[in-house]
Amino acid sequence: MAHPARRRIADRERRAQLAERGPAELAVEIEVDAPVADVFAAAVDWERQSDWVALTRVDVVRGDGRSEGSLVAAFTGMGRIGFLDTIEIVRFDAPRQVDVLHLGRVVRGPGSFVFAELSDGRALMRWQEWLHLPLGWFGRLMWPVVRPAVAVGLRRSMRTFARAVEGDR
Repeated sequence: MAHPARRRIADRERRAQLAERGPAELAVEIEVDAPVADVFAAAVDWERQSDWVALTRVDVVRGDGRSEGSLVAAFTGMGRIGFLDTIEIVRFDAPRQVDVLHLGRVVRGPGSFVFAELSDGRALMRWQEWLHLPLGWFGRLMWPVVRPAVAVGLRRSMRTFARAVEGDR
């Protein structure tokens, strides 16, 4: 078993590697008929993401979910079959941007929610990820095949999110 100091060094090195943008970039935008502050607040209500991200349960497991260093756990799947996405908040700049670092085995790498106020009082929300793919060369080979389906899922989630925020007004 590795010495605790060596494990801490290895964890820091792994975290630094994950913080670099991965090769699998994906971005989805949506306009929401609500003020940017309301859209931001709804997006960072992590537990409520379970309402708009399909097959996903989200919990804050460290911190308040609204500050750097907070940790969020998102399990995507059915029953016990699925994967855990462990997410650390690395930047929290309300109501403009939240940067995260995915630390899981399947979902790894940096991501951002970016918000902008539109001239008519609506908001633009952009969800962007730069992921390090699992499964080595096979993951890189399959990304072009899987990417469109992932994008469809994210777009559907974003539409559900927008309807929920607009309905809360």
